[in-house]
Amino acid sequence: MDRIIQSPGKYIQGAGVLARIGEYIKPLAATCLVVGDKFVLGLVEEQLRASFAQAGVKAEIAPFGGECSQNEINRLRTLAERARCGAVLGIGGGKTLDTAKALAHFMALPVAIAPTIASTDAPCSALSVIYSDSGEFERYLLLPANPNIVAVDTQIVAGAPARLLAAGIGDALATWFEARACARSGAGTMAGGRSTQAALALAELCYKTLLAEGEKAMLAARQHVVTEALERVVEANTYLSGVGFESGGLAAAHAVHNGLTAIPDAHHYYHGEKVAFGTLVQLVLENAPQEELEAVLRLTHAVGLPVTLAELDIKEDVAAKMRLVAQAACAEGETIHNMPGGVTVDQVYAALLVADQYGQQWLSTRSV
Repeated sequence: MDRIIQSPGKYIQGAGVLARIGEYIKPLAATCLVVGDKFVLGLVEEQLRASFAQAGVKAEIAPFGGECSQNEINRLRTLAERARCGAVLGIGGGKTLDTAKALAHFMALPVAIAPTIASTDAPCSALSVIYSDSGEFERYLLLPANPNIVAVDTQIVAGAPARLLAAGIGDALATWFEARACARSGAGTMAGGRSTQAALALAELCYKTLLAEGEKAMLAARQHVVTEALERVVEANTYLSGVGFESGGLAAAHAVHNGLTAIPDAHHYYHGEKVAFGTLVQLVLENAPQEELEAVLRLTHAVGLPVTLAELDIKEDVAAKMRLVAQAACAEGETIHNMPGGVTVDQVYAALLVADQYGQQWLSTRSV
């Protein structure tokens, strides 16, 4: 298997980036379709228009319809073709960005992505998740290339609820441990090959950045201000984790997240909040050193992420529910099978319960 790394063509981050977005789009096209969340456009449309005008780029602005569906992609394609757009810019949350990526793919146009939250590592990826018009999952659309540009305005990210940054930390926290597991087992990654040294280095830097800066970044996020710590964590959540997971690989942490969707209790929690607990489960599966487990527990709890099942609102019939979660996590094709030596349902079930006990024990020592 070849070693492969892939990433966006250009990554741009800083406070006020959207005020300068026109100059970054200009090399791509003279006319750009801007697909934006309605709420976000209400905040930044005037700024966007001024930036495009200053750069001499024509902007056709289209509010996102709310669902990354084939019909929505087709609707936007009609607008883009009518305006003869040569590029697409997506601004907003995950579904808006996925729609922009898919639209650009079907039209064979360059695409720029401007996430307004740092809650996942999806903006940098060559993937769109397609749903029905009513929001039911339909398929994964694997794209031939990553976005041409990812531009993150940290001023806007800092203005979002702090819990979203914490969820991004939870998602990013898994990156190093899953990439490490895939490297040990020789598993393939979403990039289509084995991981490279560069991908592993980025994944490890992601973890080290979260350990060093995570708590400080959350203080800034709660005050909705931009600090150096917040800048570093936004980069970790978005770029380091994005390249790290796609080119480093996924393993048990994300499979446990998927397993948790088999029960209704935790449905209202963010992706990264569930992945954070999945990371604890993976460390138990690996029989990780005590100091490593404690470092992850300390960070997870400090930034407000769940460390127990009860903190995910799983409080009744726990044993039976964890059996279901373990079975779903071990389904055929799940990324948990990238773990070195393989895993069984019984092993995952045990790790779920023991990770919960570790979390309970950690919380009890903090309350003394």
